[in-house]
Amino acid sequence: MEGPYIRIEETGSVIPLSGEVTTIGRGSAVDVHLGDPSVSRLHAEIVRHGPYAYVADLGLSRNGTRVNGRLVARRVLEDGDVLSFGAARCRVGGIPKEDIAAEVELRRSASPELTRRELDVLTSLCRPALSDEAFVAPATAREIAADLVVTEAAVKQHLLRLYQKFRIPEGPNRRVRLANEVVALGLVRPLPPTGEPPPGLRSSAGRSETATSRADRQAS
Repeated sequence: MEGPYIRIEETGSVIPLSGEVTTIGRGSAVDVHLGDPSVSRLHAEIVRHGPYAYVADLGLSRNGTRVNGRLVARRVLEDGDVLSFGAARCRVGGIPKEDIAAEVELRRSASPELTRRELDVLTSLCRPALSDEAFVAPATAREIAADLVVTEAAVKQHLLRLYQKFRIPEGPNRRVRLANEVVALGLVRPLPPTGEPPPGLRSSAGRSETATSRADRQAS
């Protein structure tokens, strides 16, 4: 088959990515229908630009989108990449191979400047999603408040500013979309084995979550 395509591993069905946008989900009106109950009715889309393509999670599912096992919000696709929409797996092909790694291209855009407390909030927000291979919902404002020992109202104000900084539009599952974006930009790391100190949330200045959290709490 010429041009990019996606193959559904469970059925072996091959669907060409012929349009500019190919929708994926469990709904009856999507371009690539996946019957697994872990898939949202409108789960993700693949966008083509000439011979290239990228996958975008739409933030409407608790189970997220993964490329080669890694949770993503957006990711430029390479030939042979395995896409996981919830528990449903697909493989893309027909994409020209190049020397530049897709994840390097994706991270060229700089992440926004973040305060120490915003770094803490993002770490706490994403901690549930990174604690296991299966994606779970990110922490709620109440859970973040309990984790950071601050008020829920303060956490909600921080989240509103973070939505603006990461350009997360209003709508359902805003916390999920924010967590997906943060993970896709590589700003958080998976949790270490039990007994090791928690990883830091990287900023452009290279400050760790542990240090910033401790300094912030001492100042408060």
